[in-house]
Amino acid sequence: MASISGGDKLRDALNKIAAKLDKGGTLKVGFLSGATDTEGMSIPLKAALNEFGHTMPNGAEVPPRPFFRNMIQAKAKNWPDAIAGQLKATNYDVNLTLQRAGAAIKGQLQESILDLWSPELSEVTVKKKGFEKPLIEKGDMINAAAWEVNASGKGSQSAAEDNASSFAAGAAKATKPK
Repeated sequence: MASISGGDKLRDALNKIAAKLDKGGTLKVGFLSGATDTEGMSIPLKAALNEFGHTMPNGAEVPPRPFFRNMIQAKAKNWPDAIAGQLKATNYDVNLTLQRAGAAIKGQLQESILDLWSPELSEVTVKKKGFEKPLIEKGDMINAAAWEVNASGKGSQSAAEDNASSFAAGAAKATKPK
């Protein structure tokens, strides 16, 4: 029967990695509490109303525009491997890995907002806004997409972007894909 000896270096290396990962961390991506649009409306509320649809005070029905669910369905299957790759690339720095993952997922969320064209806006809404692109009027919501990390007792958060007007200007020029 064969016997195995040694392995001290491997065990030490694995123990060092385990110590770095021991505390873990949390990542939130989306529309963080306290974010408001230029008129003072809660952006998390605005995002939820768009995601799930709602009834306007005048009784008009606004259909769901599931940009968030679409993004999760299309992208979430890749997140575990991406995070594993980032852990290795950052020498198992959980905080930095989650910051990078947050930035990437935030970009995917913004991309999902830009990609959503269905259901189409009502004629009344197009006339009011002056263009057909759903989910973007002034750019407040897409601009408010953010991430927040809490790892190893350290908190970090993405900075607010200051390009809302460029999103709105781009949306006004965008044409629906055929």
